[in-house]
Amino acid sequence: MAEPTTVQVPTSDGAADAYLARPDGDGPFPAVLFFMDAFGLRPRLAEMAGRIAAHGYLVLVPNLFHRTGPMPRFDLAELADPQRRGELFGRIVPLITALTPELVARDTGAYLDYLAARDDVTPGPVGIVGYCMGGTNALRAIEAHPDRIGALASFHAGRVVTDGPDSPHRGVGTVTGELYFAHADRDESMTGEHIAALEGALDAAGVRYRSEVYAGAPHGFTMADTAMYDEQATERHWTALFDLLDRSIGGAARRTG
Repeated sequence: MAEPTTVQVPTSDGAADAYLARPDGDGPFPAVLFFMDAFGLRPRLAEMAGRIAAHGYLVLVPNLFHRTGPMPRFDLAELADPQRRGELFGRIVPLITALTPELVARDTGAYLDYLAARDDVTPGPVGIVGYCMGGTNALRAIEAHPDRIGALASFHAGRVVTDGPDSPHRGVGTVTGELYFAHADRDESMTGEHIAALEGALDAAGVRYRSEVYAGAPHGFTMADTAMYDEQATERHWTALFDLLDRSIGGAARRTG
Protein backbone atom coordinates (compact mmCIF):
# COMPACT_ATOMS: atom_id res chain seq x y z
CA MET A 1 0.00 0.00 0.00
CA ALA A 2 1.36 3.42 -0.99
CA GLU A 3 2.62 5.56 1.88
CA PRO A 4 1.42 9.18 1.56
CA THR A 5 3.71 12.18 1.90
CA THR A 6 2.76 15.68 3.05
CA VAL A 7 2.77 18.47 0.48
CA GLN A 8 1.82 22.15 0.39
CA VAL A 9 -0.76 23.19 -2.21
CA PRO A 10 -0.85 26.90 -3.14
CA THR A 11 -4.26 28.57 -2.89
CA SER A 12 -5.42 32.18 -3.07
CA ASP A 13 -5.57 32.21 0.74
CA GLY A 14 -2.22 30.62 1.58
CA ALA A 15 -0.90 27.09 1.30
CA ALA A 16 -3.03 24.08 2.17
CA ASP A 17 -1.25 21.17 3.77
CA ALA A 18 -2.26 17.89 2.15
CA TYR A 19 -1.51 14.21 1.89
CA LEU A 20 -0.25 12.99 -1.47
CA ALA A 21 -0.36 9.26 -2.21
CA ARG A 22 0.88 7.89 -5.52
CA PRO A 23 1.32 4.44 -7.00
CA ASP A 24 4.76 2.99 -7.58
CA GLY A 25 6.31 3.81 -10.94
CA ASP A 26 6.61 6.92 -13.07
CA GLY A 27 3.03 7.24 -14.23
CA PRO A 28 1.24 9.21 -15.40
CA PHE A 29 -1.70 8.19 -13.23
CA PRO A 30 -5.37 9.24 -13.11
CA ALA A 31 -5.89 11.64 -10.21
CA VAL A 32 -8.38 11.57 -7.35
CA LEU A 33 -9.24 14.44 -5.04
CA PHE A 34 -10.13 13.12 -1.57
CA PHE A 35 -12.20 15.47 0.60
CA MET A 36 -11.81 14.78 4.32
CA ASP A 37 -14.43 14.36 7.00
CA ALA A 38 -14.71 16.88 9.83
CA PHE A 39 -11.95 15.23 11.88
CA GLY A 40 -9.42 16.06 9.19
CA LEU A 41 -6.01 14.81 8.15
CA ARG A 42 -4.91 11.91 10.34
CA PRO A 43 -3.59 8.34 10.01
CA ARG A 44 -6.95 6.86 8.99
CA LEU A 45 -7.24 9.19 6.00
CA ALA A 46 -3.62 8.57 5.05
CA GLU A 47 -4.36 4.83 5.13
CA MET A 48 -7.44 5.26 2.93
CA ALA A 49 -5.55 7.44 0.44
CA GLY A 50 -2.84 4.79 0.30
CA ARG A 51 -5.37 2.12 -0.56
CA ILE A 52 -6.74 4.21 -3.43
CA ALA A 53 -3.20 4.88 -4.66
CA ALA A 54 -2.41 1.15 -4.57
CA HIS A 55 -5.30 0.70 -6.97
CA GLY A 56 -3.57 2.91 -9.54
CA TYR A 57 -4.53 6.49 -8.71
CA LEU A 58 -2.59 9.53 -7.56
CA VAL A 59 -4.52 10.89 -4.57
CA LEU A 60 -4.53 14.38 -3.06
CA VAL A 61 -6.14 14.86 0.38
CA PRO A 62 -6.15 18.60 1.16
CA ASN A 63 -6.74 20.15 4.56
CA LEU A 64 -10.05 21.87 3.86
CA PHE A 65 -9.59 23.95 7.03
CA HIS A 66 -6.27 25.38 5.85
CA ARG A 67 -7.28 29.01 6.43
CA THR A 68 -6.90 28.46 10.18
CA GLY A 69 -3.40 27.01 9.72
CA PRO A 70 -2.07 23.44 9.55
CA MET A 71 -4.59 20.73 10.27
CA PRO A 72 -5.57 20.81 13.95
CA ARG A 73 -5.38 17.51 15.79
CA PHE A 74 -8.60 16.29 17.35
CA ASP A 75 -8.71 13.62 20.05
CA LEU A 76 -11.33 11.21 18.75
CA ALA A 77 -11.48 9.53 22.15
CA GLU A 78 -13.61 12.53 23.13
CA LEU A 79 -16.43 11.16 21.00
CA ALA A 80 -17.19 8.51 23.64
CA ASP A 81 -17.88 11.11 26.37
CA PRO A 82 -21.10 13.12 25.79
CA GLN A 83 -19.74 16.29 27.42
CA ARG A 84 -16.36 16.13 25.68
CA ARG A 85 -18.11 15.23 22.43
CA GLY A 86 -20.05 18.49 22.67
CA GLU A 87 -16.85 20.43 23.30
CA LEU A 88 -15.17 18.70 20.35
CA PHE A 89 -17.95 19.63 17.97
CA GLY A 90 -17.96 23.11 19.42
CA ARG A 91 -14.46 23.48 18.00
CA ILE A 92 -15.20 21.76 14.70
CA VAL A 93 -18.56 23.22 13.66
CA PRO A 94 -17.24 26.78 13.12
CA LEU A 95 -14.58 25.35 10.81
CA ILE A 96 -17.24 23.53 8.81
CA THR A 97 -19.60 26.49 8.53
CA ALA A 98 -16.75 28.76 7.41
CA LEU A 99 -16.45 26.67 4.23
CA THR A 100 -18.84 28.60 2.02
CA PRO A 101 -19.71 27.36 -1.47
CA GLU A 102 -17.58 30.16 -2.90
CA LEU A 103 -14.52 29.12 -0.89
CA VAL A 104 -14.99 25.46 -1.76
CA ALA A 105 -15.18 26.32 -5.47
CA ARG A 106 -12.10 28.54 -5.28
CA ASP A 107 -10.04 26.04 -3.32
CA THR A 108 -11.06 23.19 -5.59
CA GLY A 109 -9.74 25.17 -8.55
CA ALA A 110 -6.38 25.45 -6.76
CA TYR A 111 -6.30 21.73 -5.97
CA LEU A 112 -7.10 20.90 -9.59
CA ASP A 113 -4.41 23.29 -10.82
CA TYR A 114 -1.88 21.58 -8.55
CA LEU A 115 -2.77 18.17 -9.96
CA ALA A 116 -2.80 19.39 -13.57
CA ALA A 117 0.71 20.83 -13.18
CA ARG A 118 2.20 17.48 -12.17
CA ASP A 119 3.89 15.40 -14.86
CA ASP A 120 2.82 12.18 -13.12
CA VAL A 121 -0.90 12.96 -13.52
CA THR A 122 -2.87 11.88 -16.58
CA PRO A 123 -4.39 14.85 -18.45
CA GLY A 124 -8.15 15.19 -18.30
CA PRO A 125 -10.88 15.11 -15.66
CA VAL A 126 -10.13 13.80 -12.18
CA GLY A 127 -12.32 11.85 -9.79
CA ILE A 128 -13.40 13.13 -6.40
CA VAL A 129 -14.41 11.23 -3.26
CA GLY A 130 -15.71 12.74 -0.05
CA TYR A 131 -16.72 11.53 3.39
CA CYS A 132 -19.26 13.15 5.75
CA MET A 133 -18.85 16.91 5.27
CA GLY A 134 -16.30 16.07 2.56
CA GLY A 135 -19.03 14.39 0.54
CA THR A 136 -21.17 17.50 0.73
CA ASN A 137 -18.29 19.74 -0.30
CA ALA A 138 -17.23 17.31 -3.02
CA LEU A 139 -20.69 17.74 -4.54
CA ARG A 140 -20.18 21.50 -4.46
CA ALA A 141 -16.78 20.97 -6.08
CA ILE A 142 -18.07 19.00 -9.07
CA GLU A 143 -20.93 21.47 -9.49
CA ALA A 144 -18.41 24.32 -9.67
CA HIS A 145 -15.95 22.49 -11.96
CA PRO A 146 -18.00 20.06 -14.06
CA ASP A 147 -15.50 20.15 -16.92
CA ARG A 148 -12.56 19.22 -14.67
CA ILE A 149 -14.12 16.58 -12.38
CA GLY A 150 -15.49 13.53 -14.15
CA ALA A 151 -16.99 11.56 -11.28
CA LEU A 152 -17.99 11.93 -7.63
CA ALA A 153 -18.35 9.30 -4.90
CA SER A 154 -19.95 10.59 -1.70
CA PHE A 155 -20.13 8.49 1.47
CA HIS A 156 -22.31 9.19 4.52
CA ALA A 157 -22.57 12.87 3.65
CA GLY A 158 -24.87 15.07 5.70
CA ARG A 159 -26.76 18.26 4.90
CA VAL A 160 -26.66 17.63 1.17
CA VAL A 161 -30.29 18.80 1.25
CA THR A 162 -31.23 21.89 3.26
CA ASP A 163 -33.91 24.58 3.05
CA GLY A 164 -31.32 27.16 2.03
CA PRO A 165 -31.12 28.64 -1.47
CA ASP A 166 -27.51 27.41 -1.71
CA SER A 167 -28.31 23.82 -0.68
CA PRO A 168 -25.89 21.51 -2.53
CA HIS A 169 -28.68 19.53 -4.15
CA ARG A 170 -29.95 22.63 -5.91
CA GLY A 171 -26.78 22.94 -8.02
CA VAL A 172 -26.70 19.51 -9.66
CA GLY A 173 -27.88 20.88 -13.00
CA THR A 174 -24.30 21.82 -13.92
CA VAL A 175 -22.94 18.27 -13.44
CA THR A 176 -21.91 16.31 -16.52
CA GLY A 177 -20.04 13.43 -14.82
CA GLU A 178 -21.36 10.40 -12.95
CA LEU A 179 -22.26 10.52 -9.26
CA TYR A 180 -22.49 7.84 -6.58
CA PHE A 181 -24.06 8.42 -3.16
CA ALA A 182 -23.89 5.97 -0.26
CA HIS A 183 -26.16 7.05 2.58
CA ALA A 184 -25.89 5.87 6.14
CA ASP A 185 -29.00 4.23 7.52
CA ARG A 186 -30.94 6.23 10.16
CA ASP A 187 -28.83 9.35 9.56
CA GLU A 188 -30.53 12.46 10.93
CA SER A 189 -28.37 14.67 8.70
CA MET A 190 -29.55 12.79 5.59
CA THR A 191 -33.02 11.33 6.18
CA GLY A 192 -35.18 9.40 3.77
CA GLU A 193 -36.96 12.64 2.93
CA HIS A 194 -33.63 14.31 2.17
CA ILE A 195 -32.54 11.39 0.00
CA ALA A 196 -35.79 11.58 -1.97
CA ALA A 197 -35.26 15.32 -2.53
CA LEU A 198 -31.70 14.73 -3.74
CA GLU A 199 -32.74 11.97 -6.11
CA GLY A 200 -35.59 14.12 -7.40
CA ALA A 201 -33.18 16.94 -8.21
CA LEU A 202 -30.77 14.54 -9.92
CA ASP A 203 -33.57 12.98 -11.98
CA ALA A 204 -34.89 16.40 -13.01
CA ALA A 205 -31.41 17.46 -14.12
CA GLY A 206 -30.78 14.23 -16.04
CA VAL A 207 -27.64 13.41 -14.04
CA ARG A 208 -26.17 9.90 -14.23
CA TYR A 209 -26.08 8.60 -10.66
CA ARG A 210 -26.59 5.80 -8.18
CA SER A 211 -27.96 6.48 -4.72
CA GLU A 212 -27.94 3.69 -2.14
CA VAL A 213 -28.76 3.37 1.53
CA TYR A 214 -26.39 1.08 3.43
CA ALA A 215 -28.79 -0.74 5.73
CA GLY A 216 -27.70 -0.79 9.36
CA ALA A 217 -24.64 1.39 8.75
CA PRO A 218 -24.27 4.46 10.99
CA HIS A 219 -23.14 7.92 9.93
CA GLY A 220 -19.35 7.83 9.58
CA PHE A 221 -19.26 4.09 8.88
CA THR A 222 -15.97 4.16 6.93
CA MET A 223 -13.92 5.69 9.73
CA ALA A 224 -12.09 2.86 11.49
CA ASP A 225 -10.73 5.22 14.17
CA THR A 226 -14.22 5.97 15.51
CA ALA A 227 -17.00 3.94 17.11
CA MET A 228 -19.09 4.46 13.96
CA TYR A 229 -16.95 2.06 11.95
CA ASP A 230 -18.79 -0.73 10.13
CA GLU A 231 -16.42 -3.16 8.41
CA GLN A 232 -19.00 -4.71 6.09
CA ALA A 233 -20.29 -1.33 4.93
CA THR A 234 -16.73 -0.09 4.45
CA GLU A 235 -15.81 -3.01 2.22
CA ARG A 236 -18.96 -2.35 0.19
CA HIS A 237 -17.86 1.27 -0.12
CA TRP A 238 -14.47 0.26 -1.54
CA THR A 239 -16.16 -1.89 -4.18
CA ALA A 240 -18.48 0.94 -5.19
CA LEU A 241 -15.70 3.53 -5.22
CA PHE A 242 -13.34 1.55 -7.42
CA ASP A 243 -16.15 0.53 -9.75
CA LEU A 244 -16.97 4.20 -10.33
CA LEU A 245 -13.38 5.39 -10.68
CA ASP A 246 -12.34 2.59 -13.00
CA ARG A 247 -15.26 3.23 -15.32
CA SER A 248 -15.21 7.01 -15.26
CA ILE A 249 -11.60 8.17 -15.23
CA GLY A 250 -9.97 5.06 -16.66
CA GLY A 251 -7.83 3.69 -13.86
CA ALA A 252 -8.43 0.00 -14.49
CA ALA A 253 -5.67 -0.36 -17.07
CA ARG A 254 -3.14 1.35 -14.81
CA ARG A 255 -3.60 -0.60 -11.60
CA THR A 256 -0.45 -1.35 -9.68
CA GLY A 257 -1.98 -3.67 -7.14
